[in-house]
Amino acid sequence: MELVEEYLELLKDENYLVEPQRLKRLLEVLLRRQKDLILFSENVKNEHNFSAIIRTCDSVGVLNIYYTYEGSKTKIYNENITMGSHKWVFLHRVQDAVETLTNLKKEGFQIVATRLVGNSIHFREVDYTKPTVVVVGNELDGVSEKVASVADYNVVIPMYGMAQSLNVSVATAVILYEAERQRSQKGMYNKPQLSLEEIKRILQKWAYEDVIREKAP
Repeated sequence: MELVEEYLELLKDENYLVEPQRLKRLLEVLLRRQKDLILFSENVKNEHNFSAIIRTCDSVGVLNIYYTYEGSKTKIYNENITMGSHKWVFLHRVQDAVETLTNLKKEGFQIVATRLVGNSIHFREVDYTKPTVVVVGNELDGVSEKVASVADYNVVIPMYGMAQSLNVSVATAVILYEAERQRSQKGMYNKPQLSLEEIKRILQKWAYEDVIREKAP
């Protein structure tokens, strides 16, 4: 709470269109956002599952979601499922998954793909406190071989029943909450990852531009 008050003081001269309590809540969220934990969804097919993934990402503090999509829809999530979470993450549609992931690796991210192959490891064996991109596939095809070849780790979630895999949104939640557990134990949610300028830029969108857009006729 003390940290939030410090940031509110730094933001006192900014122009926002939300009530003070709303601004405080937005700031609390941003101070816990994990800039170095990214979700990549390859070849999105099902808007319901993608919507659930968005909601989980918001819950664990993921700020950026990258995805590839071969369809023609401009909105591939269901607001009844995201429950507003789509407003608090940034969705980046990219054309080339391998190129995007390769560039993220060059920036220092490890790539962790959910795929059962010969060298797959238990998902909890990964150190998610490092800058990490978690890559998930779609319901039909999973993560493609070309994308998996870029990964530093291919991981699996153990299955002890007749089913051989989890729904992609459930699998994403399982892995992201393992990342949350590790990061929480290390105190990574207690220290802001976003700079003051980044926070100002995001609040300008959330607490000003988006408000105007929503009120527009």
